Amino acid sequence: VVAIEGARQASWNAGNVLLVAQTMGDAVMEPRAISALTRRGISALIYMTIFTREITAPDFLYGLDIPVILLNCYTTDYAFPAVVPSEIAGGQSSTRHLISHGHRRIATITGEPWMQAAQDRLKGYRRALATADIPFDPELVVEGDWSASAGYAATVKLLALKDRPTAIFCQNDRTAIGCYEALKEAGLHIPQDISVVGYDDEEIARHLFPPLTTSILPHMAMGQWAIEQLEAPAVAGRGRYPITKLECPLVERESVATFRGFA
Repeated sequence: VVAIEGARQASWNAGNVLLVAQTMGDAVMEPRAISALTRRGISALIYMTIFTREITAPDFLYGLDIPVILLNCYTTDYAFPAVVPSEIAGGQSSTRHLISHGHRRIATITGEPWMQAAQDRLKGYRRALATADIPFDPELVVEGDWSASAGYAATVKLLALKDRPTAIFCQNDRTAIGCYEALKEAGLHIPQDISVVGYDDEEIARHLFPPLTTSILPHMAMGQWAIEQLEAPAVAGRGRYPITKLECPLVERESVATFRGFA
């Protein structure tokens, strides 16, 4: 929705109208929806997925005689301009922020492992640890499903470790909500006793107590980028469009403190 709003703003600023059709990936209805739009004389098509992922582009996309832009997805043949969040760098930045505050025992609560966002944020976490010469400890990685309930359960599990973490990187803000609840229920204070970082910068992040340090998913900028590509000169041939990755900036709030050792 945020990416669509970014595209709408950029379209309207250029004097164009944005039409939106949700196809749910239906193999029958999707080409019908595209056909209906093209019959109305659309000048370009932005093909967007909800979850960041690699796709096999439907055959009908290759046959269109208008520009096609991929938003939040990409193909391995590089046939279309594509934009996705830079998730590995985002996970690395989140973890590095905790390392810079003296933390070395850093846990992470992941999303569902089949999702590319979860895989890439975990890669970033591991990369930051390796760069700082901090050994990877699989005990400190707990699988979640992006929900507050999973964040709560994972935090309870982490607190039961003999050598509990001093900081937790929650791979989305909803997970962090559950993490906050479990920490407070255990009588721990954020960030004095344990630091927490989220991801996504949902509105709730700034209203938690304390306000949550988190990363911005650049969906608005991605939508604007997609529209801007329509003004770019066409590239001759196929297989020549690099995947554009937009930064996930860290927003520092009050949920991270410098680690000074256990009392």
